[in-house]
Amino acid sequence: MAVAEGACGGKAEMVSKNKNRMNRLAAAMAATALMSVAVPAATAQAATVVPRIDLRVLVVDDGGSSVAAITAELRDTGVPYTRVDLGSGSRPVINAAFLSDTVDGRPRAKFQGVVLPNENPFGAGSAESAALTAYETAYGIRQVDAYTWAHPEVGLEYTDNGGYSGTLDGTQAAVTTAGKAGPFGYLGGQVTFEDNSPLIPESYGFIAKPRTGYTSYLDAPVGSGRASLVGEYAHDGRSELVVTFGYNQYQQQFRLLARGIVDWLTQGVHLGQERNYFAVHVDDVFAPDARWDKALNCTPGDYACAGGEGKESTIRMSAADAQYAVQWQQSKNFKLDMLFNAGAGEEWKTENGGTDALTAQLIADRAQFRWMNHTYTHLFLGCVQDVTTVPWSCTKNAQGAVNWMSRADISAQIRDNNNWAASKGITTDRSEIVTGEHSGLKTLPQQTVDNPNLSGAFADNGIKWAGSDSSREPGQRAVGAALTVPRYPMNVYYNTGTNAEMADEYNWIYTSRAQGGSGACEDNPATSTCLAAPLDAGTGYLDYIVPTEARTALRHVLNNDPRPHYVHQSNLAEDRTLYPVLNQVLDTYRALYAPSAPIVNQSMKDSGVELGRRAAWDAALAANKVTAYRIGKDVTVKAPSGVAAPVTAPVGTKKQLLLGTADFGTAYAGTRSAWTSPEPLQSAVTLKLA
Repeated sequence: MAVAEGACGGKAEMVSKNKNRMNRLAAAMAATALMSVAVPAATAQAATVVPRIDLRVLVVDDGGSSVAAITAELRDTGVPYTRVDLGSGSRPVINAAFLSDTVDGRPRAKFQGVVLPNENPFGAGSAESAALTAYETAYGIRQVDAYTWAHPEVGLEYTDNGGYSGTLDGTQAAVTTAGKAGPFGYLGGQVTFEDNSPLIPESYGFIAKPRTGYTSYLDAPVGSGRASLVGEYAHDGRSELVVTFGYNQYQQQFRLLARGIVDWLTQGVHLGQERNYFAVHVDDVFAPDARWDKALNCTPGDYACAGGEGKESTIRMSAADAQYAVQWQQSKNFKLDMLFNAGAGEEWKTENGGTDALTAQLIADRAQFRWMNHTYTHLFLGCVQDVTTVPWSCTKNAQGAVNWMSRADISAQIRDNNNWAASKGITTDRSEIVTGEHSGLKTLPQQTVDNPNLSGAFADNGIKWAGSDSSREPGQRAVGAALTVPRYPMNVYYNTGTNAEMADEYNWIYTSRAQGGSGACEDNPATSTCLAAPLDAGTGYLDYIVPTEARTALRHVLNNDPRPHYVHQSNLAEDRTLYPVLNQVLDTYRALYAPSAPIVNQSMKDSGVELGRRAAWDAALAANKVTAYRIGKDVTVKAPSGVAAPVTAPVGTKKQLLLGTADFGTAYAGTRSAWTSPEPLQSAVTLKLA
């Protein structure tokens, strides 16, 4: 069980009437200071010359979790930003010269949006605050107040006037009509605040009534009415997005709103793009998986299961399980990836009378699934293992060198599986592979490097994409000419076929020794926490494990993360333990989001391409080799040759071709977006906004 990521997003103390009066006075002082500040020289030209606005966001960071969450959203979606650390003595001064200048005779706004910890982190009467206000007014730049309290200076009544301040755990908030018509139209409507533990306050905030100039986008019930949690405050020629609750980057309420916050801030035009991805790989199809033994607390057949000899038992799908998988896919409009070991299936058939109803059914329904090579017989493709030691180790030859599986043997495992699939009419992408147990790739601590024969065998078979385990290697890397695609392991165990077996093994792993468990959670408190008491064998899986695992998977889905998840064929057999988890993920997602933002269920290759593009883009941003700006309705993006740029723009945007224009990007969540590059004979991407 992973440590809960939904830690407290932040607290604010109750505000006294005396403090309210002090803030009114501070606001008046700030207004007086603003009137005495000269507008930058470039502003005078702005009336006749359309300014250039660079596609970059200014983030003023006070070290709080709310600013960190928005910064993570910018970073993870590919939006360039400049961070100013308020706590640094060497930080730049935010003045007119920092914010704007002139390029080629045209006034330039260096930032298209501003993220602040609150409405005025510089203090009342500050010259920096005045400069920022003048800048936003002159260039029409929007500002996000990442987390502030409810008061008139942000367009809200104090909470003692029909509002609320306090813990928000479990609050059922909702997107307003204005929010649906505006930045949060991609949501289904409900935004429920996380409440993962009754013992830990997870979010604190203010629910308040709007005043003149304030438009609520997210509200919640207060007494017999409703009041705002997020809204736009338009005043003095400026617009602020006011957020009156604390959060961190992992909490579901922020994940749901993050896209809309960035779209509002950038007025729908920015570098970077976001999708909600979910793909599920079913490993070991055609092969049996070993079964957990409740008495031994291990898996007979595993080298580390003392006393398991002669007690081996296996779990394998039936033809009825295969039929159910097809029916389930159709009912959920979701496709599973079947990662198959044909040779293991042939061995099973030989050992069981020469017939196999499962294989026959899956071949008959082959067009219903995506298929991927998982090697012919699921051999370990790394070093030759010595399983007489615990943990296993790599054997060595007389000269002390590691014994490796040969290139020819690895290549045969890949080739023979592909050839079997072709003979049965099963379509595969031969550029993809997931080796058994991700073997051949380095496996710490025993095997510290890849099998040196692996990349050659990949080249022999045209492999470009190799699945890896994200719990070991979360990043993409090269294996010869191939690239890895990290996969998330789902906490639905390969060696269990029933709900009761799942609960039993879970209890062994996640309960203390005093509670009858392994105590592994006590030994590694940084990575897992112990259950307070063992789960009930009859109800623990559905009541506890399923919602826990579904919540973890959904967090990945909502985090613009293209890494696929993986389970095993045993999870589709017997009690079919996987489906309750997938049902909860898919049903929850589709209740949270509007049809305009569907789950992207893509192939491993497509996920690999996405990860590779992101790496190249991030490197170009880090090297300051990207130039992007908007002049009126024209958007220009320049990136290094060979680097595609992620761009998001409003519906109706056109891309300039050599001759004429074409619709830009693909529709998602109410905008258009794509990875894009200059057309032939062009040096930059040029977009025409509607």
